[in-house]
Amino acid sequence: MPKNIFSRVQSRRLTRHHKIAMAGVATLGAAAIGFSAVPSGASTKTTTEAAQPAAVAYSTQQIKDVKASVTDQMAGATLKAEQIAAKKKADAAAAAKKKAAAEAAKKKAEAERKAKEAASRAAKRAAAKKAAVKTYPNNLDGWIRESLDVMKKHGIPGSYDGIKRNIIRESSGNPKAINNWDINAINGIPSKGLLQVIPPTFKHWHVPGTSWDIYDPVANITAACNYAADKYGSMDNVDSAY
Repeated sequence: MPKNIFSRVQSRRLTRHHKIAMAGVATLGAAAIGFSAVPSGASTKTTTEAAQPAAVAYSTQQIKDVKASVTDQMAGATLKAEQIAAKKKADAAAAAKKKAAAEAAKKKAEAERKAKEAASRAAKRAAAKKAAVKTYPNNLDGWIRESLDVMKKHGIPGSYDGIKRNIIRESSGNPKAINNWDINAINGIPSKGLLQVIPPTFKHWHVPGTSWDIYDPVANITAACNYAADKYGSMDNVDSAY
């Protein structure tokens, strides 16, 4: 037999022997493991029966209980959320009500303040107006002084002394005095009042703001002084009939 053929046969034999040896070793190992798992002194029994699966017990009651528990938890969470939302809504309403009340109080206070300020201004104006309204005694001194204030407003010159001097000469201070004997009286237009002014002159030189009654002391004085200012420069320059 050729050498190479012998070698192949020997290789196959060795391989077969090796397989047998390996199978034996595996069997022995499994047996060893089996014996080591059994306590000492215990009897061993070989069985070919297949292991039966453990019985599992099922209960719909457990599922129902779990479902009920979850439902209760969800209901509780929903109720709590609703309570929180309700509290937030109540707090917001209370805050809005408080804000509205504060704004109303602010507006009321502002209105009261403005009313007080308006009343104060009105009182001041009334006081100023009252102070501005000068009062004069109803006598020759008062008539002259009031006439001078009216003349000042209208830019009519004249002095207290110049007016009084001419009044004393013309009427002796009698506002109802009338001249029925001079040329004016003869012509049917007698001189009248404190400064003996004829009606046409009084009407022409009448000063606005005074009476249209020729016998009114202030109206008579201011009209006469207005006429004298135009003709003589001032009543102060008149020393006789004018």
